[in-house]
Amino acid sequence: MDADVSESAGPPGESDESAAGGDGSPPGDASGASAAAAGHRRHWLRWTALGASFVVLVAAGAGWWLYRKLDGNIRTDTSAAAELKVYERERPASVVHDAENILLIGSDSRAGDNRKYGRDDGGSQRSDTTILLHLAADRKSATAMSLPRDLMTWIPVCHKSDGTTTKKQFAQFNWAFEFGGTACTIRTVEKMTGIRIDHHMVVDFNGFKDMVDAVDGVEVCLKKPVDDADAHLKLPAGRQKLNGEQALGYVRARKSIGNGSDTERMDRQQQFLGALVNKVQSDGVLLNPTRLYPVLDAATKALTTDPGLDTLKDLYELVRGMRNVPTDKVQFLTVPRQPYAANRNRDELVQPDANRLFKRLRQDDPVAVVPADRLKHDDEKNNGKNNAETDTPDASGPTPTPTYSGNNAAADLCKQ
Repeated sequence: MDADVSESAGPPGESDESAAGGDGSPPGDASGASAAAAGHRRHWLRWTALGASFVVLVAAGAGWWLYRKLDGNIRTDTSAAAELKVYERERPASVVHDAENILLIGSDSRAGDNRKYGRDDGGSQRSDTTILLHLAADRKSATAMSLPRDLMTWIPVCHKSDGTTTKKQFAQFNWAFEFGGTACTIRTVEKMTGIRIDHHMVVDFNGFKDMVDAVDGVEVCLKKPVDDADAHLKLPAGRQKLNGEQALGYVRARKSIGNGSDTERMDRQQQFLGALVNKVQSDGVLLNPTRLYPVLDAATKALTTDPGLDTLKDLYELVRGMRNVPTDKVQFLTVPRQPYAANRNRDELVQPDANRLFKRLRQDDPVAVVPADRLKHDDEKNNGKNNAETDTPDASGPTPTPTYSGNNAAADLCKQ
């Protein structure tokens, strides 16, 4: 009887395999269940590994595609490199290892998409804005010195694009770019300052606009309303967030803002660039790939560089070196200048102040900047003599750091 009961145990219709545990193992065999679970885990792990590998490959492919796209945006100025090589013997030597001097040139060409900003004289162009950017060897500071486009200076013999040669002449600075392009401008700056230019970048109008739009605009402060048809700019007074088109009008305007001088326009350009640097750093753009890509795309499309900066890797190394520079150590100033004696509509260097500034940048020595009104106040307290006028120490201590009129990227221009 007991044997019958034992044989009939289990629900009616249950198969022997089911009764054995579903995998052919005897009832209650734990090792069989574990083996089945392990098989499922291996199956799942294989698919997970395959899926992860696919994602990695897609991401790597996308990253490589984006890299190639950004890299391909940059235009290389090989003609300037060739021209500079011809005149290598007369160029100044680098003085401080690891310090870098980069010439930033804003082209005022009206050709192509830039036609709406003025007349296109057969594609001719002059340098609308020129800034010598000095990066300290320790990368703890950066000084951007503006050179007025109307500054009277000696322009050396330069080769033109049509194969002819210009003569050495005393003319306004921005003619160098029209005479012989970037190479002629670089050689003019080097002869003026004695500073070796390591790299150069030429930026066009539309590229500037796109960079501003890529960071979602930049804030400025206006003391008075602006209505300038030539600059395509109409704004109320007060704090304003400018988009790319408005920003371009703001940095280009002359007659409608302030006293209409090119000097004041350079001050405004410096202030805007400082605000742009501050926006990029304070908003964490450099650390956010989603926000960084549009900025890089706009920037690389805007640039024409020398062969030493014509890859994304080169530009990344440059930016990486500047990434940790405090915004209050990113300084903007204009070379000491005054109205040219023979023509008040032109400028000339103030000497020996200009040469002292050139020497400090050449030797990677520090300089300091303060707003113009504060510098004027300090000058009046010191009977018209500020500490930019001397490089000699007095008996009371070491040589003071020369101070010039300017701003830094940390300044809130609305509070000045």
